[in-house]
Amino acid sequence: MTAPIRTPFEPPEIGGVVEIAEGVLWSRMPLPVPLAHVNVYAFDEGDGWTIVDTGVDTRKSRALWQALIDGPLSGRPIRRVIVTHHHLDHVGLAGWFVAEHGAELVTTRTSYLMARMLQLDVQEAPTPEMLAFWRSCGMSPEIYEKRLTERPFNTADAVHPLPLGYTRIVDGQEIELGGRLWTVRMGDGHAPEHATFWSGDGELVIGGDQLLGSISPNLGVSATEPMADPVGDWLRSCEKFVPHARDGQLVLTGHKLPYTGLPARLRHLIDNHRHALERLREVLHEPRTACDCFDVLFKRPIKEGEYGLAMVEAMAHCRHLERRGLITGREREDGAILWQTGE
Repeated sequence: MTAPIRTPFEPPEIGGVVEIAEGVLWSRMPLPVPLAHVNVYAFDEGDGWTIVDTGVDTRKSRALWQALIDGPLSGRPIRRVIVTHHHLDHVGLAGWFVAEHGAELVTTRTSYLMARMLQLDVQEAPTPEMLAFWRSCGMSPEIYEKRLTERPFNTADAVHPLPLGYTRIVDGQEIELGGRLWTVRMGDGHAPEHATFWSGDGELVIGGDQLLGSISPNLGVSATEPMADPVGDWLRSCEKFVPHARDGQLVLTGHKLPYTGLPARLRHLIDNHRHALERLREVLHEPRTACDCFDVLFKRPIKEGEYGLAMVEAMAHCRHLERRGLITGREREDGAILWQTGE
């Protein structure tokens, strides 16, 4: 029997800190999305700090970080910034720490290349590829028409320019961090080559968004890789982590609360998505677009602010069933893909 999932710490205020292990400080940076925050961590290196993930590049976040440096971090320099994955809430201020504080940027090759590419790719209007992808998902006509006239959100809106160079980490590598030796283990699905870190003393795991506690990470297909299978990638990653998971490890998450009980949590994450896939397969004896599947997958109403994330995740689940040969898709006259089982 595995131990239950527990959350032993109350969260800090935005910009405050909680010491969750010796020499490890947990803070939060604000986000203008329903999650409202991203977790960031500072590791005491004696003569300075290593931080893991950064928050987005806004005036408010920069001010909060400066207050942390001047206060709880005792004015000691930020020596190194480790980025778990390329999403803007985790990499947003990495370039600022390099440019303004002289920090070393450490991340995976894919995370660096994706973040730098997206930061440089600014679009003033939806591209033909975006529009075709939205239609393929069966986006509602009202939302589609609205987005036609809106400037798309660009990564550059919330990510500071990234440096030309960085330090690469790879799967299986050992790295020193805050007086501990850690093993790097890569996950996929939520983001390609998402780095997680497992302390050799068995006490801590830096899970980022790969090992969230009370919520599941978004597993989405995008216009940049519309045939991808992030659900399959993520399920394989979860299974890969199972042999390394222990009940007593404190998992430092990218959002929500750090927790113990990782073996049980991995099983929950795997089972939840497998059950969702089974529900989806059962209803697709009648043809549906990905956006027609929200009720089956999420079992709650999807608000407009969540629509984009729900759409790409629904498409990802359809693509996974297609990859397994359980459903097929045919294109409707308007470009939407209708998914259906072969039964």
